[in-house]
Amino acid sequence: MEFINGDPEADHDRFPDAASVGVHGTHSLHFSDRDRRRRPSFPSPGAVRLRAYRFDGRGGFFSRDWDIAEAESSPCEFNWFHVDLPKGNHKLSVSAQLLIDALCPPLKLQDILSLVSNGPFCAHVDGALIFRVNSPGPATSDFTLRLAARVTEATVITVSLGRVPRLGFSQTGQSLLSEIPVVEHRRGAEDGEERVEGSGIVIGEHVLEFLLTMNHSEEADNPVPRTVSDLVVHVIDTHVDHVQDIVTRLEMQLDSVELELDKGGSALKKQMLDDRRFPKMHLDLQRLLQVVAHGEQVFPRVKEKCAGKSWFLNENIVALEELIGRLRRLKENLGFIVNRVTAIQAGLDSWQAEQINRKLYYLSFFSLIFLPLSIVTGVFGMNVGGVPWTGQEDPELKDGFRNVLLLCAAMFLLLLFCFTFPTIYRHIAAWSNRAALRRSWSLNRKSFLRRTLRRGPFQGGGGYIRL
Repeated sequence: MEFINGDPEADHDRFPDAASVGVHGTHSLHFSDRDRRRRPSFPSPGAVRLRAYRFDGRGGFFSRDWDIAEAESSPCEFNWFHVDLPKGNHKLSVSAQLLIDALCPPLKLQDILSLVSNGPFCAHVDGALIFRVNSPGPATSDFTLRLAARVTEATVITVSLGRVPRLGFSQTGQSLLSEIPVVEHRRGAEDGEERVEGSGIVIGEHVLEFLLTMNHSEEADNPVPRTVSDLVVHVIDTHVDHVQDIVTRLEMQLDSVELELDKGGSALKKQMLDDRRFPKMHLDLQRLLQVVAHGEQVFPRVKEKCAGKSWFLNENIVALEELIGRLRRLKENLGFIVNRVTAIQAGLDSWQAEQINRKLYYLSFFSLIFLPLSIVTGVFGMNVGGVPWTGQEDPELKDGFRNVLLLCAAMFLLLLFCFTFPTIYRHIAAWSNRAALRRSWSLNRKSFLRRTLRRGPFQGGGGYIRL
């Protein structure tokens, strides 16, 4: 059972002009018309989901009413209250208002702000251990993960952004993984229709693809915690599993994209470049890396603070250490995925540059064809009237067109000399240096032979020529 508030009649007395924000089970949380006008960006109805459990400490559990103030339990029992905040395009203050309405009383404003704020956090607040791994990305993104918890010896309160897979609990025997599936064998009937042969639980292809991306698919597979420390490890474990599911889904998506790029043509590559698919994926990966980095900062501090608690078991300390190691391996795996995305984007950029160069080559080829024609038409279409040395009344300057051509040729040669002068100077300087070296080598060789012949072959002792 899932609840938004503990007593519907009391809620109706508090909010007589109420409209339901989220309905689960038989209880709901209400806001008046004045409150709704004051919060124009409030989430749509049915967005807030609350769950409450009581564990007996012997491997059993049952759903309970949403009443944190009266969450009394025996020494072996403990309670868990969970809030699923809506994934929507609303401000963080709206999420804080939802938590205030759901958790106050008995929680104070300081507890609410510690749970809903962004960024990593782990500290004792008002006698309770509060930790969070809330990434500051947009709430509508699938790569923005937020999880916060308030832990005491007998009560655990958790807050998440959207539904976290495998976080809750359900009765055993309801798991799809415990069923025996049957493979679909289709054959054409005489009337042309297809039918499925076999008996058992038929699993569709889309369900199988979903199960392949999940480390743990259903809540019925979860072991029921016997202590609060087991529940804390379970909450952190589901968060790490959620990150692992996203990483697995990204790897499968990249594999399919690489296959499409190998089989597809230029139209597919152009579509991917126009959609900016890989830059968006790179941004999502950076958000996911931020989530992992927050976990690397918070979970070791949770382990250190829980190690001094008498109610936190030593085996759960070891389990937290293993989860921290998993998170570090996930960070390395994400680094490999980032490199793959960068390599694919570089390949697409190279292909785009090659296409642009090919088009420029074709353009230069057509320019090579039409450039001489444009020069000829431009020369013979010149109007030299009014240009110096082209006076038509003066018989001595009747060749004005020829004079203009000679002037253009002289200017062209001057410009060509100006542009080629550095190259010509460099060649002349190199030739001069080589000539100077040859002359120097020749003079040194003649001087060496002259000195050698004058001194004699055995002068200097030992029968050797002194160099």
